Amino acid sequence: MNIDQVLAALTPEIVERFKTAIEIGKWPDGRLLTPEQRETCMQAVVAWEHKHLPEEQRTGYIDRGSKKKDESCDSHSHDSSDNNPDEERPLRLV
Repeated sequence: MNIDQVLAALTPEIVERFKTAIEIGKWPDGRLLTPEQRETCMQAVVAWEHKHLPEEQRTGYIDRGSKKKDESCDSHSHDSSDNNPDEERPLRLV
């Protein structure tokens, strides 16, 4: 069986069961996953998600935001000279 045949056989329900098994280390019937089974399930989940889900819904996706380098947010200034000295600020350890 090649990868395309495996991916064609997977359903969203099977992928969810694989993800749960990976997370808790057990199959739904309580049997433990072997390291090889865990690795195979992870590979199947990643491959299936890559083929069927948009990038932002895939396991491990990190939203990098839409700001360009050196662009600040509109809600406040990051320049320390503009900050009110009485305003609460996070502690900065140097």
